[in-house]
Amino acid sequence: MSGWNVMVGYSDSGKDAGRFTAAWELYKAQEDVTLFHGRGGSIGRGGGPTYLAIQSQPPGSVMGTLRSTEQGEMVQAKFGLPQTAVRQLEIYTTAVLLATRRPPLPPREEKWRNLMEDISKLSCQSYRSVVYENPEFLTYFNEATPQAELGYLNIGSRPTRRKATTGIGHLRAIPWIFAWTQTRFVLPAWLGVGAGLKGACEKGQTEELKAMYKEWPFFQSLVDLIEMVLGKADLSIAKQYDEALVPEKRQELGRQLRNELITTGKFIAVISGHDKLLQNNRTLRRLIENRLPFLNPMNMLQVEILKRLRRDDDNVKARDVLLITINGIAAGMRNTG
Repeated sequence: MSGWNVMVGYSDSGKDAGRFTAAWELYKAQEDVTLFHGRGGSIGRGGGPTYLAIQSQPPGSVMGTLRSTEQGEMVQAKFGLPQTAVRQLEIYTTAVLLATRRPPLPPREEKWRNLMEDISKLSCQSYRSVVYENPEFLTYFNEATPQAELGYLNIGSRPTRRKATTGIGHLRAIPWIFAWTQTRFVLPAWLGVGAGLKGACEKGQTEELKAMYKEWPFFQSLVDLIEMVLGKADLSIAKQYDEALVPEKRQELGRQLRNELITTGKFIAVISGHDKLLQNNRTLRRLIENRLPFLNPMNMLQVEILKRLRRDDDNVKARDVLLITINGIAAGMRNTG
């Protein structure tokens, strides 16, 4: 293996199995193979705070060097200005040095690994039962999000699908996450997580999960990232998309998914011990709150424009307005695709 470079990809693993299972399987892979990281900008594609990501790698996987990619929208955000570029390089350097000289702790006990396996299986089953096994889901996805409209907008460097088919399996990870981020539901980053954590807690593992959160950097980082996503999600906005764009016969699926998000938030709070989302990250919470007066009207406008476009898809003016709302929401949500 000497001299080989192997990239670990975060996008399709998350789309195929859900964020929790993808994170755990990639953690295990890095214990055996030296890899470099093809992270996306969004949480669903492996994104998140750089320092947290490096500090949560398996012990011994960062040995004085780290190779990683930065996705398009994150290059400008992280390296677009000299001051921010220097700051990012400082973060990378500090995290790599610390991970090398003082590696993060491995799972304290073997039963923690076994518990992760159990949660991962429950999480993956729950995720796939919705995304791949529910016959209504694909239609619901196309109705409740602007995914179908992304194809004729001049954004992105690749087609939204790998093949001329309609299944989720052939949809690229970027439009998959981008579409859900536009509706503020951010479903790919949390779906399945609540089911896995709930199953473990119902088996009497709550205190064990709390100990894992306090003592295992990987697990703490994963829980904190999910909490960050939930802090950016907005159930009332997602509900507006459903009520305006989805026929009544499929709105029940949306209600079920919104309840699942609430369940996820409940068990994230139980494990982290936080009374409210982003309790330990007041700066981010304030930034999100400051964006809401600009984000919310753009979402409401986008819902109305989507209704008009779906009645008349040749409406060029409506397409132009849709592009403006997409850019505005993406800028406000930051980690978009």
